[in-house]
Amino acid sequence: MQIITTTEDLARFCSDCATAPYVTVDTEFLRERTYYAQLCLVQLARPAAEGEDDEASAAIVDPLAKGLSLEPLFELMRNTGVMKVFHAARQDLEIFYTLMGSVPEPIFDSQVAAMVCGLGDQASYESLVRRVARQGMDKSARFTDWSRRPLSEKQLSYAIADVTHLRVIYEALSAQLAESGRTAWVDEEMAILTSPATYDMDPEEAWRRVKTRTTAPKFLAVVRELAAWRERQARERDVPRNRLLKDDALLEIASNKPTTLEELGRSRLLQREGRRNDMSDGILRAVAAGIACPPDKRPVVPEPFVPKPGGQALGDLLRVLLKAKAEASGVAPRLIASSADLDRIASGEDADVPAMSGWRHEVFGGDAERLREGRIALSADQGGVKLIEI
Repeated sequence: MQIITTTEDLARFCSDCATAPYVTVDTEFLRERTYYAQLCLVQLARPAAEGEDDEASAAIVDPLAKGLSLEPLFELMRNTGVMKVFHAARQDLEIFYTLMGSVPEPIFDSQVAAMVCGLGDQASYESLVRRVARQGMDKSARFTDWSRRPLSEKQLSYAIADVTHLRVIYEALSAQLAESGRTAWVDEEMAILTSPATYDMDPEEAWRRVKTRTTAPKFLAVVRELAAWRERQARERDVPRNRLLKDDALLEIASNKPTTLEELGRSRLLQREGRRNDMSDGILRAVAAGIACPPDKRPVVPEPFVPKPGGQALGDLLRVLLKAKAEASGVAPRLIASSADLDRIASGEDADVPAMSGWRHEVFGGDAERLREGRIALSADQGGVKLIEI
C-alpha cells in the first residue's frame, strides 16, 4: 500500500486522481485534546485503470510527515470536475473547511445516499461494506491513537479499507439513484453539507449549545457572554471548551453572577484552569457584560411547541402515513421527517419543516397536507395502508 510522506508523491497521486471521475476520501483525526481536529491521516482511492494494480489506485497520506504540504490535496478537493465521495461526511468536511478555507465540491455522502435508497437510518460504513460490497471488515483497530508513529500494518490496512470498499459502495448507490431518478434528492442534501454556514460557529451563538432549564432573559444574557468568551478562548488556545469551563460551572457562574475574584473563587465547579488570573478576569468581564446587557438585547428562547387540541391524534395518523410512504418509496422515515416535524405539521398550515419542501414534499409532505385538511383518509387491508380520496 502507498504511504505518502512527501509533497512530490502527494502531487503525483493527486494529479492521477484529477483525471478520474471520482475519488473516495476518509480521514483519521483526534480532537480530545484540542479545539480543532488534529488531522492524522487522509485516505484516498480512485477507480483502478484497466490492468492497473489495485494498490496503485489507493494511498494513505501522512499529514504529520515532516515537510509535507497538503496543498496538492486541497487543489484536488477544490477540483469541481472530480466527485469527492465520503461516508458520514460532516466531520471530514469540517476538517477540510478549517484547513483550506472552503468545502470540497462536489461531494457524495454514502450514508445519506443509503437512506435515500432505503438501506436504513444512518447506515454504518461496516453495514454497507457487508450489504453492498459483500466484504467483511476487521474493526479491531478502530480505537487507535492515530497521532502515534509508527502505525502498524494492521492499523494501516484498517484505514485504507475505509476508502477501497467505498468505491464499490459509491458505484452501486449512484447507479441505484440514477435508475430510480433520485440523484437530485441526494444533491439536495449535499447542498447543506457544502454550505460554509454548516461549519462556521459564531461565538455569539455558542450559548445555544448549553443546556439549561432556566430561560429567563437576564440569566441567558450572562450565559451568552460566558459561552462566547469560552468559544473565543478555546479557539485561540486550541483546547477543548470544557477544559476551560465546563457547562455546569458556566451555569453556576451565570446564576451567581460574581463581580469580584473573591466571589468567583467560591464557585464549587470552577476548574483549576478557570482560576488562573487571566482566565478569571475574562470570566468576570463576561459576567459584567451580561449583567449590563439592555433588556431589548437579551436572548429570548421561543416558547416550547405545544400541539393544538386534537393535534396529537392527527400526529399519530401522520406517523402511520409516514411509515407507509417511506416503505412504499424505499426511503428511511427519519430522512423524511422527525416526530417533532409531524407534530408541527399536525398543528398548522405554516409548518416550516423540511418535509414540506423539495423531494420530501413530493414523497410525503403533499399527502400529509391533504390528510390534515381532510381531503384523504387512511384505510388498511392485507396489502398495507391505503389512501382514500374524500
